[in-house]
Amino acid sequence: MSGSDEKPRGSLFDALRDRSRVVSSDLAGSIPRGLRVAAAYSWRLIAIAIAAGIIVWLVIQLKLIVIPLLLGVLITALLWPAFSWLLRHRVPKWIAIVIAIIGTLAIVGGLLWLVVWQVTRQWSSVQARTVEAVEQFRQYLIDGPLHLTSGQIDDLLAQAWTLIQQQAELLWSGALALGSTLGHVATGAVLTLFILLCLLADGGGIWKWTTRIFPKRARPAVDGAGRAGWVTVVNYARTQLLVATIDAIGIGLGAFFLGVPLAIPVAVLVFLGAFVPIVGAVVTGAVAVFLALVYNGPWIALWMLVVVLGVQQLEGHVLQPILMGSAVKVHPLAVVLVVAGGAMIAGIPGALFAVPLAAFVNVVAVYLSERGWESGAPPPRGDLIWTTVPRQRRTPA
Repeated sequence: MSGSDEKPRGSLFDALRDRSRVVSSDLAGSIPRGLRVAAAYSWRLIAIAIAAGIIVWLVIQLKLIVIPLLLGVLITALLWPAFSWLLRHRVPKWIAIVIAIIGTLAIVGGLLWLVVWQVTRQWSSVQARTVEAVEQFRQYLIDGPLHLTSGQIDDLLAQAWTLIQQQAELLWSGALALGSTLGHVATGAVLTLFILLCLLADGGGIWKWTTRIFPKRARPAVDGAGRAGWVTVVNYARTQLLVATIDAIGIGLGAFFLGVPLAIPVAVLVFLGAFVPIVGAVVTGAVAVFLALVYNGPWIALWMLVVVLGVQQLEGHVLQPILMGSAVKVHPLAVVLVVAGGAMIAGIPGALFAVPLAAFVNVVAVYLSERGWESGAPPPRGDLIWTTVPRQRRTPA
């Protein structure tokens, strides 16, 4: 047989590209298209889940660095509106940094001093009234319609105390807890302050260096997505600061005029709790109502509940839309699920960082999917679970 009659074999890649040489089976052709699509989605979702698991594992291993970093970013977002206002009014950057840091420390220190001052003044009275109220409630359980025995009450109290201890341990010793030693907390505080100073002094330069890690073709997308996410985080921080201030002033004044003890600590607790959206407001409001019930009786507790609900409704439906304009909005169901998931995974730090992280990831995903860096569009308005601006209401024609 002559050489001219032989067909060239070609390379392996030629064979792969030649679909006529692909061996197929009857089974492959009989698989429904829906099942093939589901399988394609499944292995991609599995790959994403594995990547997410690796990221979470790395975060847990580096928790002493990650938590101060996230705290520094969140505090920077809180200070950013005032800090940028100082810069716009031609205040030197180093003076603006000093004003922002010293002002924040002064406010936090003043709040802590007020809490300690009122607790030391009223703690003995509150403790005595609490013991008295508990004894009255215990006697009611014995003499009332339930007719419980002392042993049954003690068993119920022991079970309740065990449950509270378990839940408290779950929150305090979450996967991302800073640590149980004072040295870990002190190290985290110093590292957070250092990160805050660096971000305020040269945040733009740090971000430019970060974008250089990515391939050159991907840098515009990374830069645009990061800036869009930062806008959302700043809006989140501004919104929560407003919510915390309104809730703390309203509930604190309500507790003061109703004669509820520890009004200032209650207000500070409400202020701090508001940074965990919805869940924090519910928990701290419940503490105020419980304190009124124990110290002042059921009628004052009922009025305290009215004050708590009234302040939260006024803040959420009247003041926020008026004052915030283009503020961040989020669906309550998304907040509850994200905060609950963050608390289950990482305890108190997870509950604190869950919503801003979800907001950042959401806006970045929407920005990348809409290819906003190509059109030069502003931060996206799409909402996977988060909306960066309020929805426009449709008016009937």
